[in-house]
Amino acid sequence: MTYQVFDTTLRDGGQREGISYSVVDKLAVARLLDEFGVGFIEGGWPGAMPKDTEFFRRAKTELDLKHAVLVAFGATRKAGVDVATDPQVQALLDAETPVVCVVAKSDIRHVERALRTTGDENLAMVRDTVAHLVANGRRAFVDCEHFFDGFRHDPDYTASVVRAAFEAGAERVVMCDTNGGMLPSMITAAIQDVVARTGVSADRLGIHCQNDTSCAVANTVAAVEAGVKHFQCTANGYGERPGNADLFAVVSNLQLKLGLKVLPDGCLEKATRVSTALAEIANIAPDTHQAYVGAAAFAHKAGLHASAIKVDPLLYNHVDPAVVGNDMRILVTEMAGRASIELKSRELGLDLAGHPDTLTEVTRKVKELEAGGWSFEAADASFELLVRDVLPGAGLVRPFSLESYRVLVEHREDGAVVSEATVKVRVRGERVIATAEGNGPVNALDEALRTALSKHYPELKDFELADYKVRILEGSHGTNAITRVLVETSDGARDWTTVGVHENVVEASWKALTDALTYGLARTNAPA
Repeated sequence: MTYQVFDTTLRDGGQREGISYSVVDKLAVARLLDEFGVGFIEGGWPGAMPKDTEFFRRAKTELDLKHAVLVAFGATRKAGVDVATDPQVQALLDAETPVVCVVAKSDIRHVERALRTTGDENLAMVRDTVAHLVANGRRAFVDCEHFFDGFRHDPDYTASVVRAAFEAGAERVVMCDTNGGMLPSMITAAIQDVVARTGVSADRLGIHCQNDTSCAVANTVAAVEAGVKHFQCTANGYGERPGNADLFAVVSNLQLKLGLKVLPDGCLEKATRVSTALAEIANIAPDTHQAYVGAAAFAHKAGLHASAIKVDPLLYNHVDPAVVGNDMRILVTEMAGRASIELKSRELGLDLAGHPDTLTEVTRKVKELEAGGWSFEAADASFELLVRDVLPGAGLVRPFSLESYRVLVEHREDGAVVSEATVKVRVRGERVIATAEGNGPVNALDEALRTALSKHYPELKDFELADYKVRILEGSHGTNAITRVLVETSDGARDWTTVGVHENVVEASWKALTDALTYGLARTNAPA
């Protein structure tokens, strides 16, 4: 029986304080998780969350997943309600995902106090919901909420929930450490006990761990060592309170330390890039000290370490950083990430292997820019433009050149705030001046630039600014701090992201906007 890597970044991970995914964000996250090779992507709670309902609707036509299947999340039927008429259960079917994961109460205290029903009715809710989903052609997973706390309080009842789910046709029953209070030894003991009580093989069970004891990763690994084959994680450990088991640490430990094949070939080496890209989408600074994928995960200070590393890097690294797509760094003489840049360029259709001088120059530029606050991990379009500017024969003709721009913000007596932008550009030998108003300086600039270019590039009408993120960079303070802007653009068929950095947020936005239009026009007008 193969291992099931189940990611719930879009559902449980989205409950982290400060994260608010747009539908475009959720689609981008799903693509990255699929690229990393996870088997299941829990996309959210259709019916309960309008944004999640929209995500599943768009996913049907906009996602082309290679490794993963989408999972809709919801609850069992309500107490006293016929499962066939429960609108929330119907919303799970309407999402049309091949797999549905329903959460069920498995702690009798929660059944009686939170659901305010009986233990027998709760078991009927589990049986009815699972049987209804299976009868409608869905694979059914059941998350047993508060499993470990419930099992410690009343193991017989919690075990009866497990039996009820399997008897109704569940493929997996997932033991959830919802409060995150367990330690690895407790996880192992509970799994052994529930297997003995129910007669269910451990490889049919799943594990879902919160990180309140800082043991979520260790608890997940312990469960797998105890025979569990299904494990649930979130990217970078995102989740409410201290978070969930970190996807990248769990799969790296299982694959590199225990020798278990949990991801498709070639996927683990994408861990660092995917982790950073997902952090940028979440608008959260990447954790530089995160295991395996953090920028400092394989960083060493000069001195004794450096002399040993010259002989054999593995003397001071527990694994080769390249196996997770990371780089070793000597903090005094920082090493360049040439391999990562070469791999990423190849993914974008640009082969730098035969151009060592170009690879060196791109690496230098990337390191120089990132030292100034730029980040290309979640801005593939800007990275591709940078590479094309350096790679011989791959350069793009810029659609316009800037003479100047100006932005005015007027706060009127009636309280209205109006932004007006004027741009002066040269387009195909013609000098064009255009002015536009917007609901902010960036929107006004975007409208003015599109107006200036529309005569020569009518295809711009299909370009839509899908999302806009601003971050004050770590280490800079006050209103004069350096800002990073990420702009997501869509033409209805594909989304792309560009980045801009500057002390002035308008200039940072301008850089990201112009890259967005340049990349989009180049792709639209590329020869078939």
